[in-house]
Amino acid sequence: MTLREILGDVHAIDNALAEFEQQYGLLSSTFFEWYQQGNEPEEQTWMLDFAEWGGLCRSKQRLLEIYQL
Repeated sequence: MTLREILGDVHAIDNALAEFEQQYGLLSSTFFEWYQQGNEPEEQTWMLDFAEWGGLCRSKQRLLEIYQL
């Protein structure tokens, strides 16, 4: 994976994260800290969104780790 591809993926993830932030009124960094503690959403209908949001946060972390190498 090239640096250009990594950056492209990070930007795509950032766009998706921004949509979740707008929808739920919460920054991804705050959400992810809460999510990693094993918390669950107030509404059951949010479960799939929160799982996807958490996955995007993890993916971004991994990509940034690769980028730093």
